[in-house]
Amino acid sequence: MTGKLRLPSLNALRVFHAVAQHKSFRQAADELLVTPQAVGQQIKLLEDTLQVTLFERKGRSVELTESAILLSHYVKAGFDEFSEGVRRVTKSNYRDRINLNASPYFATHYLLPRLSLFREILPGADLRLTTMVDLPDFGRDDIDMTVQWGYGNWPDYETILLVPDPKVICCTPAIGESIKSAQDLTLFTLLDTVKSKRLWPDILRHLAIEQTDGNRSISFDDAATMRRATLQGIGVGLVSVIDAEEDLRSGALVAPVGRDALADMRPEEVPGFYLIVPRGHLRVKAVAALHRWLAQQDWSSDLKISSVPKPTPLSD
Repeated sequence: MTGKLRLPSLNALRVFHAVAQHKSFRQAADELLVTPQAVGQQIKLLEDTLQVTLFERKGRSVELTESAILLSHYVKAGFDEFSEGVRRVTKSNYRDRINLNASPYFATHYLLPRLSLFREILPGADLRLTTMVDLPDFGRDDIDMTVQWGYGNWPDYETILLVPDPKVICCTPAIGESIKSAQDLTLFTLLDTVKSKRLWPDILRHLAIEQTDGNRSISFDDAATMRRATLQGIGVGLVSVIDAEEDLRSGALVAPVGRDALADMRPEEVPGFYLIVPRGHLRVKAVAALHRWLAQQDWSSDLKISSVPKPTPLSD
């Protein structure tokens, strides 16, 4: 069993941070109100502790090594966190700031239309919304909570399923004419997002479709781009129910194996949008209030869709 990592002294990291910013021992010394010799001693102490070279002298300036460049990102993030923490506990206007991140799809289709309702509950909150696809680094990215697409596999955090994201297999009418059975799906390029590598395999298995090593697929960064690729006839896509309703009604897309072909998939095979928060963040009253509000909303009501044209049944 390995021992606990022993961190360098905070003072040495503070000196390193100043040198990394200025690329100069002298300028770092001026900022810290110490002598260049004192700066050099702290850097040597840090290098000895880490057993890596951090700086190479180039005349009057210094250059960061690859190790120093990597370390500088984390040290900067750490000191930024210290500063934010101090501001939050010493200035009242920071106590009600809430930094929420959400999947772009969830933000556009679910969150933004209802956000004014939260304002009525906590009118003084300074709510800031970002839309990163990947799970943020809560500390480095200064995020209080996030809504992520996936299957709920975040054991280190408080996680709540807000709404499932069932899919409809869609394609252009031209491609649909060539799909006479579910097995014919494998004749075309299967479109998905980079975060859903298990979605198509689960669906093909659910439909009892034989998979081969030759199955073609293209993955996109987000659902919106994948939907556009489907509309352009690049392949067969997995379109979320809200978007599928619009595209099926307009005739831009068809559901070649049936609108409800995936309706009976097992719940654990259906992805969804999950509310994720580090447990300690819920101690902040404003963050806890937003968390409760998000968890109590009936997001699934947005999935109630009206009838769409039924496709012609597949031939046996």
